[in-house]
Amino acid sequence: MTFKELIWPLIAFSSYIVGGILTFGGVALIVFMRGQDFMGWGEGHTLGYLFVCVGLIMTILGVLIMRILRNRI
Repeated sequence: MTFKELIWPLIAFSSYIVGGILTFGGVALIVFMRGQDFMGWGEGHTLGYLFVCVGLIMTILGVLIMRILRNRI
């Protein structure tokens, strides 16, 4: 396989992994950081909701790309 053939699978897999990390990190922020400042970015639970939403979107995107690649290759 050439590098050009590996770009989309690497994007799909990395999106899937990063989305999972963001999702579970967001859940941890929601549970443990209520009312506390998170590195000067804002309250922890509000950033947790953002991380959960973005993480779920990235995970779904990674799965969709993997499904498309599986059907085409």
